[in-house]
Order: sequence, then structure tokens, then C-alpha cells
Amino acid sequence: MTPLRLLPWLGIWLMTLFVLLATPALAQTTTSAAEDPAPPPAEEQASYEALADLLENEQSRQELIDVLRSQASALPAGLEAELSPEAAAAGGNVSPEDVSLPRQLAELTSRVVTDIGGQIEQAASVVGDLFTGSGDSSSTFDAAAFTQAAINLGIVIVATFALFFVLRRLGKPAFAKVSRWSLTGTGLTPVLRLILCVAIAAVIDFLIVGLAYVGGNLIATFAVGQTGELSTRASLFLNAFLIIELFKAVMRMLFSSRYEGLRLLPISAHEASYWNRWLARLIGMVGYGLMVAVPLVNFYLGVSLGQAVGTLIMIIAFVYAVSVVLKNRVRLRGNMNAIAANTTMTASRVSLQLFARTWHLFALLYFLIVFVLTLTRPGDALPFVLFATLKTLAAVVVGLLASTFLTQTIGRRIQLSDDLRRKLPMLEHRLNSYVPNALRVLRTVILVAVIMVVLDAWGAFNLAGWYASERGAHLVGNLISVAVILIVSLGVWLALASLIEHKLNPETGTGEPSARAKTLLSLFRNALAIAMVTITGMIVLSEIGINIGPLIAGAGVLGLAIGFGAQKLVQDVITGVFIQIENAMNTGDVVTLGGITGTAERLSIRSVGIRDLSGTYHIVPFSSVDTVSNYMRDYGNHVGEYGIAYRESIDDAIEQLKLAFEDLRSSQEHGFKILADLTVAGVVALADSSVNIRVVIKTTPGDQWGVGRAYNRLVKMRFDEAGIEIPFPHTTLYFGQDKSGSAPPANLRVMQQAFTIDGSPAGQPKAAELVTDDRHNPHKADSTSKNPEHHKPDEEDV
Repeated sequence: MTPLRLLPWLGIWLMTLFVLLATPALAQTTTSAAEDPAPPPAEEQASYEALADLLENEQSRQELIDVLRSQASALPAGLEAELSPEAAAAGGNVSPEDVSLPRQLAELTSRVVTDIGGQIEQAASVVGDLFTGSGDSSSTFDAAAFTQAAINLGIVIVATFALFFVLRRLGKPAFAKVSRWSLTGTGLTPVLRLILCVAIAAVIDFLIVGLAYVGGNLIATFAVGQTGELSTRASLFLNAFLIIELFKAVMRMLFSSRYEGLRLLPISAHEASYWNRWLARLIGMVGYGLMVAVPLVNFYLGVSLGQAVGTLIMIIAFVYAVSVVLKNRVRLRGNMNAIAANTTMTASRVSLQLFARTWHLFALLYFLIVFVLTLTRPGDALPFVLFATLKTLAAVVVGLLASTFLTQTIGRRIQLSDDLRRKLPMLEHRLNSYVPNALRVLRTVILVAVIMVVLDAWGAFNLAGWYASERGAHLVGNLISVAVILIVSLGVWLALASLIEHKLNPETGTGEPSARAKTLLSLFRNALAIAMVTITGMIVLSEIGINIGPLIAGAGVLGLAIGFGAQKLVQDVITGVFIQIENAMNTGDVVTLGGITGTAERLSIRSVGIRDLSGTYHIVPFSSVDTVSNYMRDYGNHVGEYGIAYRESIDDAIEQLKLAFEDLRSSQEHGFKILADLTVAGVVALADSSVNIRVVIKTTPGDQWGVGRAYNRLVKMRFDEAGIEIPFPHTTLYFGQDKSGSAPPANLRVMQQAFTIDGSPAGQPKAAELVTDDRHNPHKADSTSKNPEHHKPDEEDV
């Protein structure tokens, strides 16, 4: 066993020794206790009557309640007096208001050391008197009574702990079953399942402690000592047993070492077992020492000796706690850093890393405060420290559980049903964007609330008084109002945006929406978003106390300034509004505006985005639009002009054009796009080399270009089949004429030249990498020609 582990056992043996030293006083009998109590004096009866009158008056009763609550949240009266400037200024020439804080702390430290020294001297004197027998001579020692009292107390202690361990043994199957369900159960999230199982296990644990306490009382009352009476010694032990074991049960909720599914803190079983044993030793030593040993010594031997025993216990506990904290400082920092490395949230990771570096400072500060308060005012400070510690643990545990639950909820995506996702494709994305951010804000609120509760528990901040004040109530009310406004605004936006999305979805609603419906609904959604943000922002600013009247007036002035300084922007907006009102174009229409022809891909209140045939995307502001040419209204026309040679028959050509139209109408690809019969406008021009005939084909809007391309193909095929010539450019060579008007003869020379195997004329330069040089050499005879005179011009060349 290490020396560190010997400290709590040393404290226990020292407590036992001091109790044994009290043996001469256990059998003391005093005659004063047998005397009849004197009747209360008249002053006390008047005080009781005044108190009754005070409680009957509602206003005075409320004032008394407020005073008691303020006193409950303050430091102990004696400690506050010792920390006051008046106490620090006593014995000097400095006024109380001029005493500095270091001086006050120095005076407090001096008094604490002086009190401890006095307690040690008094304890030594009392112990010396016990051994020398120079104490009160009127007291007599009854060995039989002492032996009987010690045996009775020992029987109560052994029986209570035996009953407690038996009940714990009987409850093991229940704990194991609840732990298995916590680890492998379904139907709830892991955090909720863990909280529920820990709560069930805590109820079972509290019930076991309560049953053991009741059993110990029954044994002490009916089986030990005088039947029907509960001795003071047994009552002290049983009350201490109930409080200490309940406190240990709370620790087991955090550091359950045997059951993985009943441990609130995310640590290993080995770590949980270590810290559970350490806390159990510390709680047991301090609890039983201060709640059993010290009261017995105070009652039977003297208050000074009891104070010395309490001081010794707190010194041992403080040294033991500081040693354990310093010993595990680095190891616990590494464990926290490992947990932080696995955390996905940046804020949680940074917080854990910061706490890993400073946790031992908080622990040492806590033990130092407890040690000082217990030494200075043990009667007042111990209940204060106990309840403050319980409130701190409860606040931290609840905050950790809530934060863990929110972290798991944030990290898990919201999944909608397939049918709802089909009807509203963007709703799931919006929820996964809004809900995690809202939960992060809620986690921050929980952190602030935990800090406020902890400060209130230790008297550094009066939470109830702050909330009861006008400022606190106003702040909390404003925060709740802002939260409600944001939630309602978000709900309205989700509902309206989902409704618009439902209308735009071709798989739901009334089918495929029209182009105008798509355009107007898209514009309405953008305008709705701007309006919601503006209105919500104004309401939130008004709720937090900011006067929005000047903001609205300033916005009006700013709008007027923009109207004068940005006339193009105003013109863009006004023209865009009228273009939408007149339904000049919609998304997907083929239009010409601002000299650009293409498909309108995006429409806003200020501009339009157009994609032309080459794929270039143009943004055209409405202020530059004078005319909108829309090719997608009601129907479209393919207007074609087809030229034929002057020697061809116009009627035959028109007949072939009609046959080509019939071929087009009978095709499966383009027949359904034709809305009317072929319109033959006739001959529209007698051009230089052709006779032009115009035809018009009425099609569905947007299909005129595809139908025209298909019709051109069929016209070419029909003209070729009928032998109708489509004129094409000719070149005429003019050789001139002499003065008599006769043209000179043309001297033409036709030369034949062989080609190489790559298709180029022989004699042309080749690339440098080609080895074979087949360039034409006129001085070299052609080896492939049998007649060397072949290249000479003859009558066939003319």
C-alpha cells in the first residue's frame, strides 16, 4: 500500500483513538440534566407573541422572507465579519474603508493560524488531563456502562453496513440488467437511454441506502440497548451513514466502475474505479469524522478537543486531496486531450483542451476554499460547502448531459420520408442547415446558465435576486421574446418556401408549372426572403430596446439618396417590374433584347441572364432594354426562301415543296410540332441567278428552328429527285476583245502531272523527316513512262 493511500486510513485510526480517549466521559452523570427546566421568562413570551404578530401580517412576512433569502445567499456571518474591513482595521490607525484587500486576507490568515494554535494547545491540555486524571473530579468512570455503550454502537455499525452490503448484493442483477439495456437497447437516442438508465439505477441505489438506514434504526431501537429508545451515539452514526452513502451514490452515477451503461462520464472502467475509490475514501473520512467523531468528542470531552480533531481531519483530507490531484494532473490532461481530439465540434474541442490545462487549478482552489471555510467556521461553513458542492455537481452534470445530447443531435442528420423528400426536395437541406445552428446557440445558453448556477451556489452571484430585479427579468424576457420571434419567423419561412417549392415541383401539385409561374414564384421567394429578414430584424431590434424609428427614417433618406444617385438601379427595378407585369418573358424563353439573342436562364427584379448559342452567359440590366423579342409566345413560324434556276418550272417547284412538307408532317419526330398547313407565299424575288419562292410553316413555340432544319433537308432531297436545279455561283472568264469587236483566241495549255502516294502533286516539297524525295525534276526522264514524248503538248492537251 502506497503512502498516499495510508492517509485516509491514518485519519480513521486517529479518529478511533480520540473516541477511545473519551472513555472516562462516556459514563458521566450530571445532576443538572435531571433538574426540571425553568419556565420561560416573560421576555421570551413577549418575543413569541411579537413573532406571531409578524407572521400574521402579509407585508411583514414577505419582508422577513426576503431578508432570510438574502442571508441564505451570503457568506456565513462569522466569516463575513472576519473578512470585513472593520475586522482588518482593528488595532490600527487605518480607517475601515482604507483597508486594502491584501491586508484583509493577511489579517484573516493570522487569525486562522492563531485559532489553530489555540485549538492545539487546548487539545493537548485536555488530553493531558485525561491521562493525569486532573480533570473534573466530580466525574466518575463506569467501565461497565462504557463497555455496554461501545458494544451497542459497534453492533449498530456492523449491522447497518452488513444490511447495506446484503441489499447491494441483491440489487446487482437489477443494476446489470439496466446497464445492458443502456448499452444495447433501441428506441431512444444513446444519451436519453443513458440518462434514463442512470436515473433508474440511482433510484434503486437510493432505495438500498434508505432501507439500510431504516434497518439500522430498527436494530438500534429494538435490538440494542433499551428497547424503544434510540441512543444519541447511534443516531449520530445513522444520520451520518444516510448522508454519506447518498453522497457516494451520487458519485457512483458519475464514476460507476462495474457497470459501463450506468456511467455518466465518458471514461474507462479503470479510471472510473480509481476516482470512485478515491472519492469514497475522502468522503468517508471527512463525513464520518466531522459528523460522528467530532460531535462525540465535543459532547463528552470538550469543544476545544473536538475542534482539534476536526482540524486534524481536515488537514489530512486536504493533504490527501492535493496529493492525488497533483499526482494525476498530467495523466488526466492526456485523457482530456484524447477526448478533445475525437470531438467534431470546434468549440467543444477548444473548451476541453483549455480545461485539460487548468483542471488541477480549479480542483486545488476548491479544496483550499473548503479547507479554509471548515477551519474558520466549521459550524456554518460545512453545510454551506456541502450544499454548494451538490448544486455545482448537479448543474455541471445536467449541463454536460444536455450538451452531449445536443452534440449528438447536431452531428446526426435529419432524414425525412421518401414521399416528403420527393414533394419537397429542399426541405431536408434547410432543416439540416437551420436546426444544428439553433442547437449550437442553445448549447451556449446552457453553458451560461451552468456558470450562473455555479456562481450562485458559492455566493459569488445572487441568481434569484438578479432574476427578481427589474434588469434581470427584463433581460430574460427579451431573450425569450427574441427566441420566439426567430422561431416563428423561421417556421413561416420554411412553410412558405416549402409551399413555393411544392408548386414548382412537377411531380406534385397540378403538374408541370408554366414558365410564367416558375418566374413569378421564384421572384416571390426572393422577395419573401428579403422581407422576412428585414421585418424580423426590425422586430428583434425593437425587442432588445433599440428605437427603430430613426432607423426607418434613415432608411427612407437612404432610399431617396439612392433614388437620386443610382438612377440606373431605379430604372432597372422599375423596368423589371413592368416587364414581369406584362409577362414579356419568362425563364426558358428564347428572346432578343439589348442586341443579344439566347435563352433566358435567370430573371431577377433588376436584370436577366441570357445564354446564347455559343454558350456565353450574358447579364443584361433592364435599363438597357428597349425592346423585348420573345420567340416563345403562342406559336412560331419557319419562314424559308428556296431559289430555283430560271429555266425550272415554278409550279413544279411549289409542288415539290408541298411534297416535302407532307413528308415532314408524316415524320414521328416533327409531325406533332406542326400546327397548320403549309403556307406558300409565292415568288418573292427574281434574283440575279435564281427565282426565290417563300413558304411559311407554323409550329409550336420554340420548335421553328428544328422544324426548319428538317424541312430544308427534305426540300433538297425532293429537288434532287425531281431534277430541279438549285442555283449556285458560276465563274465567267472574259478574255477581252479588239477594236473590231472580235475576241482573241484563248491560248490554253493543259498539263498532266502524276500524284504521289500521299495524295499531293508530284514535285511539291515534303517534310524534312521524309526520306524519299519525289520532287519533280524536269531534266530527269520519267522512268515509268515508256514514251519520252508523252509530256509534250499535243492536240489532246488543247
